[in-house]
Amino acid sequence: MRIGELSRQTGASVRSLRHYEEKGLLTASRLESGYRDYNALAVDQVKTIRFYLSLGFTTEQIASFLTCVMMNKEAFCQQILPIYEQKLKELDEQIVLLSGIRANLTERITSIWAEAEPKGSREE
Repeated sequence: MRIGELSRQTGASVRSLRHYEEKGLLTASRLESGYRDYNALAVDQVKTIRFYLSLGFTTEQIASFLTCVMMNKEAFCQQILPIYEQKLKELDEQIVLLSGIRANLTERITSIWAEAEPKGSREE
C-alpha cells in the first residue's frame, strides 16, 4: 500500500509516516516509480508507534523495543520494563514540579484578591 493509504488507515499524517521511516521505526520498499510501498503489517506497526508516542515515549525509546513488541506480547519484552520505569520516574518528577508551580500560582492569586478588596470597606 502507498503512503497515502497508510495515512488514511492509521490517522497518521504522511509527514509523520516519513518521520517514522527516517527514525527506523517503519520500513517500506520502493516501487519502480519511486513511491513507497508498505506491507499490510505497517498499519498495526503505525498504530503501535502512535500508542507509545501517546504515552510520552520518544521515537528513540520506541525504536529500542518496537520489534519485540510487534513480534511478541508486551509482557514478553523484558527490555521494555526499565524504559517504563524511567518514564514513570520522569512523570513523578514532573508531577512534583507542576504541583509546586500550582501551589505558587494559587498563593499569588489569593494574595492578589486579598489586595484587591475595596479599601473603603475597612474601618480606619
